[in-house]
Amino acid sequence: MTANKGQTFMGLAVVLGLAAAVVGYFGLSAVSTQARRATMGETQDVVVTSGDVTYGEKLEKGMLRTVRYPRESVPVGAFSTVDSVVGQTTKIFMTAREPVTAIKLSSLGGGLSMLVRPGMRAASVEVNQVSGVSGFILPGDRVDMLVTVEKVQNPEDAYTQTILQDIEVLAAGMKTTTQDNKPLAVQAVTLLVDPKGAEVMAHATRQGSITLVLRARDDNAQVSKTLPVRTADLRGRPAASPPPRPAVPAVRVVERKPAEPQKVTIIRRTSKSEESLPGDSANAKR
Repeated sequence: MTANKGQTFMGLAVVLGLAAAVVGYFGLSAVSTQARRATMGETQDVVVTSGDVTYGEKLEKGMLRTVRYPRESVPVGAFSTVDSVVGQTTKIFMTAREPVTAIKLSSLGGGLSMLVRPGMRAASVEVNQVSGVSGFILPGDRVDMLVTVEKVQNPEDAYTQTILQDIEVLAAGMKTTTQDNKPLAVQAVTLLVDPKGAEVMAHATRQGSITLVLRARDDNAQVSKTLPVRTADLRGRPAASPPPRPAVPAVRVVERKPAEPQKVTIIRRTSKSEESLPGDSANAKR
């Protein structure tokens, strides 16, 4: 009899334990669900960039995504859906995972044109990691532009010269291109120049390779134009002089004196006179 009572108590204890476990599980699940619902109520979707985006770029879906932000930390002018941002144009450079806000966008497009002052032009040039100061050129920096020309008849006359000074950088961004079937990272830099500077840039990019030199922000001194540095100068040799021009003989202008008219003597009966020949005056004029 005692043994049966012990087994009954053991079974009852197991049942009560299982019931407590079930109640605890569902109780914790309910608390967790309530906490998750409360947390969801305190956060909000915010559209951010998937990668770096440069000036004046039209946004597409692949450039954007949404993340959860605490409601009190949502930036002013933020967007909650990607579709509300697609098609608009950036007015500034944005880094990856940066919130997209209304003040950074232009629904009219042409965001970069808003930064171009009257009378100035925005012109872009591609530079590699070396000629672009290892990719550290950023919007707002100021640079000098050098051109290296190697397409000359004499290799010793290849030269490098500074063509533009103290130029403001409007935009800078990295992109990947191919060279010799290999990927190559290049930096596209947009500069603020006057119309003449734009012409100089366009011509220099066709004639040679471009190098950008970074300046200090407070250094706006214009260096006087210097002579180009040639390959011959680096080797300590004089540059090849152009062939001498052939001597042109001097032309002497001789002034021709008019010929004196010839005279003949005519005797008429008792009178005698002298007259010039008719053709002499014409000869004298020639």
